[in-house]
Amino acid sequence: MSKQDGSDRLVSGPDVDDSTATILHVDLDAFFASASLLSRPDLVGLPVVIGHDSSRSVVTAATYEARRYGVHSAMPMARALRLCPTAVILEPDFRLYSTLSKQVMAILDDVSPEVERLGIDEAFVGIAGVRRLSGGANRIGPAIRGRVRAETGLVASIGAASTKYVAKLASSRAKPDGLLVVPDDRVIQFLHPQPVSALWGVGPKQQERLARYGLHTVGDVARTSQERLSAWFGEATGAHLHALAWARDPRSVVEREAQERGHEQSFGHNHTFFRDVTDRGELQSELLRLATGVGRRLRDKGVQGRTITLTVRFHDFRTITRSRTLTEPTDVTRVIVETAWSLLDALGEIPPVRLLGVRASSVQDAADHGLLWDDSATWGSAERAMDAVHDRFGAAAVAPASMLRRERKRDDTGPSGGD
Repeated sequence: MSKQDGSDRLVSGPDVDDSTATILHVDLDAFFASASLLSRPDLVGLPVVIGHDSSRSVVTAATYEARRYGVHSAMPMARALRLCPTAVILEPDFRLYSTLSKQVMAILDDVSPEVERLGIDEAFVGIAGVRRLSGGANRIGPAIRGRVRAETGLVASIGAASTKYVAKLASSRAKPDGLLVVPDDRVIQFLHPQPVSALWGVGPKQQERLARYGLHTVGDVARTSQERLSAWFGEATGAHLHALAWARDPRSVVEREAQERGHEQSFGHNHTFFRDVTDRGELQSELLRLATGVGRRLRDKGVQGRTITLTVRFHDFRTITRSRTLTEPTDVTRVIVETAWSLLDALGEIPPVRLLGVRASSVQDAADHGLLWDDSATWGSAERAMDAVHDRFGAAAVAPASMLRRERKRDDTGPSGGD
């Protein structure tokens, strides 16, 4: 979810040249919040925050009215309520979000075979092949937005350009409820006044580094030679920054069929504790539960992950990640668990923990690989048998004893990474 509040909204008129704008970025406005308000129309126009009503929770989403107070996703709920004491808190409904997302993606699939899903609430749509039949961005964009509103009650903002990067940036400027088409001959005029945070991959720390060299806008970066940027930030980062500053982005939209042959980029689960945890055994037990969910999702999709990532958020909200790339991809829970445990052990003594997460990435088809351990086939077969039992009798029918001992109320943030 974007932190913007719509105050710098920019939209284009119906007469703008859309002949070069062959890529759309469709983004649902404040998706979680808007979806939750469909059943609470009495709250429309009020500052609403989606999340658990607990001082230890974090904000999942916020309406634009709440954003104007400075509230944004991933912010501690306690701080959000200090910024906006009148905010209304609604519990998230991930099943509803998934259902609505599928409806929206089905609409996009009707428009073009080139739909690249970026997550639950946004996607790229390639329209070069359908322009003759359906028209350009000026016609297709409003049609998509109209169908989304009529069929789901949600609002979509759309950016259109000749590259994915500029299209995505344009959709963020069109929010809320707008369409912004950026022709090729206006890209530099549009791009260079943007702050450096508009460059993909530039977060707060990178912004600070760029500012130390006097680089505050995309134009500042563009006017700096690639050689100098590479000397300051490294060859790969320098080349990346310079290319984006001049709107060079050769990536094409991945067609729907190619995506279906492929798979989610990562599969993960997070858990926020109700109290800070210091006991190593309790942390390991939680990692076991999280990794079990990740392994199950990999097996359900028929894929394996090669990189296992551990996320740890401490009591002061400082967050670290540690990853390990395996010699062979895996969908075996035992491998994922023991890798996560070893990553935790490698941290040594740590402060009290607020959140743990486990993620498997670098995902490939399971049939493409050998096995990590000689006995992985045995473990994998056993785990698939457990999956079948869970499907029939429920998740508690067969589970490690350490998980059965931990039947207590949880505050899960739900699946991460792939959904």
